[in-house]
Amino acid sequence: MYLVTVLGNLLIILASISDSHLHMPMYFFLSNLSLVDICFTSTTVPKMLLNIQTQSKAITYIGCITQMCFFLFFIELDNFLLTVMTYDRYVAICHPLHYTAIMNSQLCGLLVLVSWILSLLHALLESLMVLQLSFCTNQEIPHFFCELNQVVQLACSDTFLNDMVMYIVSVLLGGGPIAGILHSYSKIVSSIRKISSTQGKYKAFSTCASHLSMVSLFYCTGLGVYLSSGVTHSSHSSATASVM
Repeated sequence: MYLVTVLGNLLIILASISDSHLHMPMYFFLSNLSLVDICFTSTTVPKMLLNIQTQSKAITYIGCITQMCFFLFFIELDNFLLTVMTYDRYVAICHPLHYTAIMNSQLCGLLVLVSWILSLLHALLESLMVLQLSFCTNQEIPHFFCELNQVVQLACSDTFLNDMVMYIVSVLLGGGPIAGILHSYSKIVSSIRKISSTQGKYKAFSTCASHLSMVSLFYCTGLGVYLSSGVTHSSHSSATASVM
C-alpha cells in the first residue's frame, strides 16, 4: 500500500511536468500536494514497517523528535496546499475571465512558498518547545509514531506552555484554513447556482469535485482521530483511527 501511494503520487508529478497541457496552476498545486503526500507517508510508514519486520518498537530520543518535526511540517503543508487549491478553484469558477491574470506564475509560486515557510516555522516551534521538556528514561509512546500530543503527555516537567501553544496554533493554523475553505466553497456554490444550463452547472462542479473529496477526506480523518481519542480517552483508539 505504501509503494502504491508513492508510485501513484510520482506518476502525478511526472505527468504534470512532462505534459505541457498540464502546466496550469491547478496541476502545479496538485504536483506539490503529491510531493508532500510522498514525504508525509514516508515520515511514518517505513519506520512502522521496520518495527513490524524486526519486532522492535524502539526509537531514539532524537529520532522521535525528528519524526515528530517532519510529521508536523508535512501535515501542516498539506493543510495549506489544500486551502491554496480551494482559492484556485474559487477564482476559476467565480472569476473565470480574470483567472489567468490573477493566478499567474508569480502568485502561484508565492502561495506555495508561503505555505512551506509557515509549515516549517510551525514544526520548528513545536519541536523546539518539546526539546525544553524533561522526560524519564525508557518511555513508551502509545502510538505507532511520535505524535506531538502523545509525546508531550509523557513529559515529567510542566507542559502548560506547550499545551497553550498547541491550542493557539490549532485555532490559527487549523481554523483559519477551514474558514477560508468554507467561505470559498460558499461563493463557488452561489456562482454555480446562478448558471442557467444544467451542462454548465455540471462542468463547473466537476472542476472542483476531486478537490472537495480530498478536503473532506483530509479534515474528516483528522477530526475522526481526535474525536475517537477524546471520547474513548484511549490512545489505542487514536492510533487505530490514525492508521485508517
